[in-house]
Amino acid sequence: MQWLLDPLMVSFVRRALFAGMLVSVLCGLVGTWVVLRGMAFMSEAISHGMLPGVAVAYLAGANLLVGAAVSAVVMILGVAWVSKNSRLSEDTGIGLLFVGMLALGVVIVSRARSFAVDLTAFLFGDVLSATRGDLLWLAAAAAVAGIVSVIAYRPFVALVFDERKAHTLGLQPRWAHLALLALVVLAVVASFRIVGTLLVFGLLVAPSATAALFGRSIGATMAIAVLLGWSATFAGLIVSWNADTAAGATIAGIAVLQFFVAALARSAARRLRPALLPTPIPFDRWRP
Repeated sequence: MQWLLDPLMVSFVRRALFAGMLVSVLCGLVGTWVVLRGMAFMSEAISHGMLPGVAVAYLAGANLLVGAAVSAVVMILGVAWVSKNSRLSEDTGIGLLFVGMLALGVVIVSRARSFAVDLTAFLFGDVLSATRGDLLWLAAAAAVAGIVSVIAYRPFVALVFDERKAHTLGLQPRWAHLALLALVVLAVVASFRIVGTLLVFGLLVAPSATAALFGRSIGATMAIAVLLGWSATFAGLIVSWNADTAAGATIAGIAVLQFFVAALARSAARRLRPALLPTPIPFDRWRP
């Protein structure tokens, strides 16, 4: 059992575990809405689109989180502008801004050779370097995500399941969509230093997608997603310590692996004993 206990005896591993658990709570809350709304591509684009803001903030000696948030907001506004002022779909606008912002970030980084090491941390994170300040920031972000999810629950549900009905009920789906985008930005900006922009997408989508295979309500899906995120964090840190692999990448990889294992297990169980495993309920028939 030393392989299991030894990592937990180290203080920075324990901080990393707490940080990963907080990220899991934050991403479980926000990721459920993202999966149900079909915003995975937008979330990935936002995580990559932060690079120019982070690079400029680094070179200017400013706060990286502020730079990341500003860059993410600029990208969202750009996508909205393309969709509004052209006949192109939102996906096309997302793709254009995704590539454009990422290219701009790489150009800025290429002009500052000293940024190379920090770029690696930006892309892949460094969960083992989590500080008490990071834990407080993540706890605050998770609390905000929880409060917004409770306050805007009805508009979010209407937006996710029937946007036209949301208009009819006067639930302001456009504002609900903007609030949901703000939650995505919050989750990505709060988490990128811990798990990196390339890997935060895994914790934002994978646990929630896995939970959606079994959840029968939004609340249940959020709870399952958080538990899956916790298990991926714990297992990822243990594997990383013993196998000498990158902690953030290991955590995100296990989170994605959970989905495929769950999906394969569910498919096999349905074929062997279909009567014991009911057909998944479509999202639009879930209990709120």
